[in-house]
Amino acid sequence: MSEVAVEIDQFRFADVRRRLKAIFIGSVGNLVEWYDFYAYTAFALYFANSFFPGNDPVIQQLNAAVLFAIGFVMRPIGGWLFGHVADHHGRRKALMLSVLLMCFGSLVISVIPTYAVIGTAAPVVLGLARIIQGLSLGGEYGASATYLTEVADEKHRGFYVSFHYVTLIGGQLCAILVLLLLQQVFLTADQMRAWGWRIPFVIGAMIAIIALKMRSGLHETDAFIEARKPVRHESSLKALFRHPRQILIVVGLTAGGTTAFYTYTTYMQKFLKLSVGLTDNQTTLVSAGSLIFAICLQPIYGALSDRIGRKPLLIWFGSMGTIFTIPLLHSLQTTSSAIGAFLLIAAAWMIIAGYTSINAVVKAELFPTTVRATGVGLPFAITTSIFGGPAESIALWFKSIGHEAWFSYYLTLVIAIALLVSLTMRDTKRYSMLGK
Repeated sequence: MSEVAVEIDQFRFADVRRRLKAIFIGSVGNLVEWYDFYAYTAFALYFANSFFPGNDPVIQQLNAAVLFAIGFVMRPIGGWLFGHVADHHGRRKALMLSVLLMCFGSLVISVIPTYAVIGTAAPVVLGLARIIQGLSLGGEYGASATYLTEVADEKHRGFYVSFHYVTLIGGQLCAILVLLLLQQVFLTADQMRAWGWRIPFVIGAMIAIIALKMRSGLHETDAFIEARKPVRHESSLKALFRHPRQILIVVGLTAGGTTAFYTYTTYMQKFLKLSVGLTDNQTTLVSAGSLIFAICLQPIYGALSDRIGRKPLLIWFGSMGTIFTIPLLHSLQTTSSAIGAFLLIAAAWMIIAGYTSINAVVKAELFPTTVRATGVGLPFAITTSIFGGPAESIALWFKSIGHEAWFSYYLTLVIAIALLVSLTMRDTKRYSMLGK
């Protein structure tokens, strides 16, 4: 082999290693952010009564779910703010700022006095902490999805960017695993309710600091560096509204996808406990097992999209979700075993993964470089605030008024919207705006 060929191979190897390192660090930071955010819902069963007095566990969980949804109110602001930072000052800076805010929010939650100590100030401070975390997470999605898409190579882009949801779901899984360890090994149920629920938020703040250090070493993407020439001073929002069709596609896909995602993640833990009737330990084990299964599906579906395109997977999600959501949720409610519940949730994930595995890369491929982070983050954050964040609250409200089945019809409707968008859009793998 000639020296020139050896140098070419070495250059290619170094380039691949650089991309993989960037994808790994970007993904790990995403995992930390989502762990911190989902630790709230994973431990809500234990701390809800500390902040919301009363004897009805459904009402307490509903109050906790409302605060969870309030965090989503700030996500559009985070999507716009961090999108502007990412599009004008770099993806790396936006990623560092988002994880720093998440660290602060988790630290605040870990030290809040309970309702018994400071009265109504307790849920108010808890709500403020959730707002801070919502602002952070609103910026994280667009910045990280854009970064991962731009550092991945074209041939394997779907596979690599699928790790965006691997780490997103992985963050939630880590929260569940921390819950499982505390439940089974270290603390009693009374200790968990008294003070043990604070532990995951302390852990979250600590690992967020580690993620911040790791992200400080990220290189900026070549696409952003190239797009900065010449320097741009145009408003991110003004530039974004030049792409109304792409905005509507993001909104339509997200409406169905995010509602389904939050149904089978954040709400499912409460559903298994309050509707199916599983024990605390069974609920945690089924939740953890289904999330592990979901993680395994993401790269498989992502790699498949690199071969057959993004659109077939989106149509799979929309059509199967429209047909099977009602029977799946009905079967879950009537099941009598933890194994049966796991299998039904796994079946649901085989449908939902058609959206989750590729939604980040699809949205990034819709927009040109100069407005990509804002285009991915802001419409997604707004739609998630309307559909995804309130999904748990809506489901619990239907249950509280005695019409729990109505939620399955609502979920079917929004998935049908995503199906309509999928059928009418172009395949972004073939018509990508990457490099433009």
